[in-house]
Amino acid sequence: MALPKRRHSHSRTRKRRSHDALSAPGMSTCAECGAPKQPHRLCASCGKYKGRTVVSLDIDTAE
Repeated sequence: MALPKRRHSHSRTRKRRSHDALSAPGMSTCAECGAPKQPHRLCASCGKYKGRTVVSLDIDTAE
């Protein structure tokens, strides 16, 4: 198995890692309720996707 002859410098290592940063996911607003949501996904607050109800969110109060 091959072994490196010299260690990589800090700058060379950091140049390689410069593209590893995470970016925040894109957000849009729900057309029905205006809540923030990720595009192409079901709205977590109203349960709709593209104007139709996909999940019925019945909120029951705790007794």
